[in-house]
Amino acid sequence: MEGGCTCGEVRYRLTERPLFVHCCHCRWCQRETGSAFALNALIETERVSLLRGAPEMGTLPSASGQGQEVARCPSCRTALWSHYGGTGRLMAFVRVGALDAPELCPPDIHIYTSTRLPWVVLDDRVPAMEGYYRRSAHWPAESLARFEAIKARLAASG
Repeated sequence: MEGGCTCGEVRYRLTERPLFVHCCHCRWCQRETGSAFALNALIETERVSLLRGAPEMGTLPSASGQGQEVARCPSCRTALWSHYGGTGRLMAFVRVGALDAPELCPPDIHIYTSTRLPWVVLDDRVPAMEGYYRRSAHWPAESLARFEAIKARLAASG
C-alpha cells in the first residue's frame, strides 16, 4: 500500500499489512482532524518506507498527556502519521485517508464511541467500544506477536 500528501512531495509505502485499524471517535481526534473521527492504521514505523520527500515532525498535545509527534508534509502540511507516547517512534499511526487506496484499510474496531457524533452510523459487523479495549481480545495472533516485538524493543531501549 502506498500513500502520500496532498501536493505529492512526500510519498511512502507500507511494506506489510497494518497490525490493526482504529476508527477513533474521541473528541480529541474530532478536533484534531476537523472531522467526525480519525482512521489510523497501526504499523511498525520500520515498515513505513519513504519513497520521496521527508516529512517534518511536530509535537502536539494528546488526551493521554504524553503528547504525540505528527509527521506532516513540509509544504502542504498534510498529516501522514503520528507517534504516540506509549510506543514512541517504534509504531506509526498512519492516516488511512492519506493512502492511495484507503478502502484497503477498513476499521477493525471503533473506539471511544461514547463521544461518537450521533449522525455517524456504525457497521454492526465491526466491534464498537465506548472507550478503549484490550488488544488481546480483538487483535489477530500475528498482530499481537508483532506488537510483542515492539514492546520487547521498548524494554531493551530502557
